[in-house]
Parts: sequence; structure tokens; C-alpha cells
Amino acid sequence: MSSETYRSIAHQTVAELGGRTSILARQRADHERLDRLMARARATEAVGGRPHAQALRAVARLVFTHAFAEEAVLFPAARRALPEGDPLTLRIETDHQEVDELVTRLDRSSAEDPGRSALLERTFAVLDEDVRTEEDELLPRLQQELGPRRLRMLGWQWELVRRISPTRAHPVVSRRPPGQTLSALPLTVLDRSRDRLQQLDERTGGIAEKTLSSVDRALAATAGAVERLPPMRRGERPETSR
Repeated sequence: MSSETYRSIAHQTVAELGGRTSILARQRADHERLDRLMARARATEAVGGRPHAQALRAVARLVFTHAFAEEAVLFPAARRALPEGDPLTLRIETDHQEVDELVTRLDRSSAEDPGRSALLERTFAVLDEDVRTEEDELLPRLQQELGPRRLRMLGWQWELVRRISPTRAHPVVSRRPPGQTLSALPLTVLDRSRDRLQQLDERTGGIAEKTLSSVDRALAATAGAVERLPPMRRGERPETSR
């Protein structure tokens, strides 16, 4: 069946999506929030400094928790329910991989680096493409195969995982179980510890910036080592393997 047969979830009411706790409604709400956060990041780019850094961190926290929960809950369900589930989810996983790599490059760059603005826009373009694939293709297909009750159950599972997911880019770790599942706990602890350090730095006005930055680098190095452990890479498809 062609993609034109399906009605995008972007143009449906919350009731049609199965209620506000449905996986369809939750996904769309996150996508709408992402659009607002990307607009904020663009608006603060010229200003730079803390406002822009905070805007980018807000985008990252949403994007990576959202994607991790998709890969843990939504995509396995789609592969079970849809004949075309594997190639379709692989397409989205490839977008996720590119976003991880782009954000890693952004994190290593400075505001003065030539090409940083183009790198940021490429990141946002891939995110926009990811949203369209999900809302116009994957989710409408899933809607036809699963009833509202099952969609709501998936929504609750997805939301639970999203709340305890890593918040940073991890381009090496597997995007599919079992590696993806095994990586959740250690990477979440490390990422959210780094988030707390950044929040502390912001609250204290950068008084302990040198010390906090040193601890942050140590946590980042530990996360990089965890990513490369063989068990964390199990299940990865060649198309997204790094």
C-alpha cells in the first residue's frame, strides 16, 4: 500500500489519535515541542553565550530521550505489527544516527568555528525529516494495525522509558536490542549526572566552572568508554554501525 493511502497524524484530532495518552498523541506533542525549541535555538544563535547553549541543551534533552524511547518501545512494536516495519524503522534509525553524529560535532565545535551555523541547520533539517517520516508514514500505518487501547498502552510504555533515558548523543551504542537495552542504565546515570552539573554551574553563576568542567569531562569520557563495550553494540545494523 502506498504512503499516500495513509492520513498523517499531523492532521488528526486527539480523539482520532486514541486520546492524549496514545503513543500517536504523545509523539505529536513532542514533535510540536521540538519545533518550538528549534525556533528558540535559531533565535538565540546570534546572541550566543548561555542563552544559546541552554536552548541547544533543551533540544538535545528532548531529542535523545524521545529517540531512545522510540528505539526501545515504538520501533520493536512496529516491526512486529507491520510487514514493512523493519525497513521503515531502519530509515528512521539512520536519521537518529546522523543526528547523534551531528550533535557530537556541534558539541566539539565553538561559536567561532566556520560552518557551525550550517552544521546546526543540517541537524534541524534531519530532525524535520525524521518527524515527517514518523507522522506521515510510520505512525499512520501503526494506527491502522493497532486499536486505541494498544496505542495507549504503547504510549504509557514509551513515556516511562523516555523519563529514564539518556539525554546525550551516543553515536556508537546499538540502536536495537539487546545492546540498546543494556546501555540504558549506565548512560542514563552518566548523562543525567552531567545535566545536574550544568544546572549547578548555571545556578552558581559559573563560580565553580573549572571544577565542574573537569568532572563533566571525566563523566563524558566514561560514557564514551561504556558506548564501546562489546555488549552495548550487540544488535546493531550495519547501516547505523560506527
